[in-house]
Amino acid sequence: MTALLVWVASRRTPRGGTLLSSPTARARFDLFLISFAVLFLELAAIRWFPAYVFSLTFFTNTVLLAAFVGMSVGCLACDGRWKMLGHLPALMGATCAAAMAVYAAVGGSWLASVDVGNQRSPELVYFGTELSGPTAAKLVVPVELLMGVFFVLIALWFVALGQILGNKLAAIENRIQSYTINIAGSLAGIVAFGVMAYWELPPAAWFAVGMACVVYFLRAAGQLTISKAALLVGVLAAIAVTGWRAKGCVFHWSPYYSIRYEPKTRDISVNDLSHQRMVDRTKAATAYAIPYLLRRDAGLPPIRDVLVIGAGTGNDVAHALAQGATRVDAVEIDPAIAQFGRRHHPNRPYDDPRVRLIIDDGRSFLRTTKQQYDLIVYALVDSLTLHSSFSSIRLENFLFTRQAFADVARRLKPGGVFAAYNFYRQGWIVARLHRMMRDRFGGEPLLLSLPPRDEIRDIEGEGTHMAMLLGGAADALDPIRQRFNRHGSFLFYNQNPNLHQTINGFTTTEADLAGKTAASNGEAVRLKPARLVETGTWKLPDDDWPFLYLREPRIPAHNWRGLALMLLLSLGLLAVFAPVRTLRGVNPHFFFLGAGFMLIETKSVTQAAQLFGSTWLVNSIVFAAILGMILVANLYVLLARPQRMAPYYAGLVLALAVNFCVPLDWFLTDIFAFRVFKSAVVMCLPILFAGVIFACSFRNSTSPELAFGANIAGAVFGGLVEYLSLVVGYQWLLVIAGALYLLSLVGLKRLAPAVISVRK
Repeated sequence: MTALLVWVASRRTPRGGTLLSSPTARARFDLFLISFAVLFLELAAIRWFPAYVFSLTFFTNTVLLAAFVGMSVGCLACDGRWKMLGHLPALMGATCAAAMAVYAAVGGSWLASVDVGNQRSPELVYFGTELSGPTAAKLVVPVELLMGVFFVLIALWFVALGQILGNKLAAIENRIQSYTINIAGSLAGIVAFGVMAYWELPPAAWFAVGMACVVYFLRAAGQLTISKAALLVGVLAAIAVTGWRAKGCVFHWSPYYSIRYEPKTRDISVNDLSHQRMVDRTKAATAYAIPYLLRRDAGLPPIRDVLVIGAGTGNDVAHALAQGATRVDAVEIDPAIAQFGRRHHPNRPYDDPRVRLIIDDGRSFLRTTKQQYDLIVYALVDSLTLHSSFSSIRLENFLFTRQAFADVARRLKPGGVFAAYNFYRQGWIVARLHRMMRDRFGGEPLLLSLPPRDEIRDIEGEGTHMAMLLGGAADALDPIRQRFNRHGSFLFYNQNPNLHQTINGFTTTEADLAGKTAASNGEAVRLKPARLVETGTWKLPDDDWPFLYLREPRIPAHNWRGLALMLLLSLGLLAVFAPVRTLRGVNPHFFFLGAGFMLIETKSVTQAAQLFGSTWLVNSIVFAAILGMILVANLYVLLARPQRMAPYYAGLVLALAVNFCVPLDWFLTDIFAFRVFKSAVVMCLPILFAGVIFACSFRNSTSPELAFGANIAGAVFGGLVEYLSLVVGYQWLLVIAGALYLLSLVGLKRLAPAVISVRK
């Protein structure tokens, strides 16, 4: 793509020149290209590094904030003595080598674990990291230290790019024009990366585009040498050799993860963390069959219509078909994982005509479908990535809220059952799910533990136990509970699934129990309901505070340490690159504008996830729409030439107040088209007013590179403030954003009147 842009720009015009012959045209093209490169490489880094440095999987905002810090420092220091462009190839090589070294070290076991907040008794649970922590004879690295190393390395990339960006912004006299070109280049970067994600292209393709931009600017600066070009090619080749550590595996990049499939065991790992395994239902009966067997043996009507959310590679779907389901809607958010199941699952569940595979976010499907089901299953729903780099929400968080459970209840038929099972790691997570089911269905859920236990305590870890919760109305669960009361236990034959076709699992006498156990060669598991022991009152997740895996509404200690370290490192980079005399020219007005806008953007992304799903496509559309609104604001400033900002500040405060007061249900009462229209109006108005305020301020700035650098620094601060959502929820971020915009009035009078010509 970059090569195409350069080729088009270098074509001869009828007068014998090129499109870049004019200094003005070249300045515009360079600004567009560096804006494109910054955004594109930022997205590439956010996706690539967590696949190799697994602890970044849950801290992808580290990469985002590193990019913002680097851009800010680069813009502020674009005229400083330290020029980083010539060092960029070496920096890219060193950072990628460090990531691969961590990847190899974890696999080679000399770096045994990264301590992600003491996952044996955590404040915040990270699936896949529960075995981390201090162990004898093994090196343990605190996650914040590992984050700090990559924070600095990645930030240095963007210092180099930010210096180019600052110079190119200053090269165009018309501030609004330069800012518009910057936004257009960024929008092109989002679209280009979105297209690559849609086609599931590998990282070598992403970085080839980004490195082509680097080569262009190195050549333009007269710093392109054979050794630097060879280094970039070497880095690209190393990136292309994905997963060299595991021979015989199949690797693929989905829009969410780096996926590794091992054909021999049918295991799937994502971002180097074990995720799921395809199991042949004819050889082993997994817990997925239990809801069907309990209903059958309790004399209840058979389950016919099934919804599986988090269908993955199809294990739950295969068991639903085996137990007589006549219709199975299988919802999976990751298209690549679903395709692995379609091609490689031994039971081929997705080829069955009774199955409809839906690639969508589960919460979005629950809200839009009109189908009713006998059974709705949350099938080991536990994503190993964040919803976006702007927030602390994981892909599945909005499935585990009080409102989500209400959506489940609306989709159940009379007498239907809701099943949620997983290795939830902590008793307090089970207690939250239990209470949400109890509140929604009005009765005690049926709670099972595998392996069986008499009780589950909310203050204890779950270890390797799976918890299964069955919720529903009394007529759906009471017959099963009565059978348990009468017989004491239910025999589950997990090694010989054929026995389930002929043997009723509920025992009647000790002789009957002995006979059934003998028939299974002693392989039967005696299931019985577990008693939940609650010692505390746990805050229930809702759509504003959707943090099922956070023990209490607080910022965990390791997050505090990470935030402090990132702030310290940011100040260190600023001290090294930006001279004090430069910083004296920074206007705090732009800093607070950036901080406030970051929070508005974060709230828009999370609200869109609630309305339309947590998919990567929704995220891409939202980010593109935000940049589009900024372009509209720029066009308005160019045409209307507003001089007074008071009306736009008033409009912004009013728009934020409307966003704060309008309940989410107001958007959900209409058909899809009206929902899109209403949400677009409500969410876009604050962005439009904020865009006009920034465009007017930027138009009047005398040093655009300093203004832009300060604005990005404010965005970094806003990214740090976003962690307050763990305490107060996302709605209150709008109040904080409003306060930051009021603080932006400081320094407003320092801006010169609008004297820049708009005709250039």
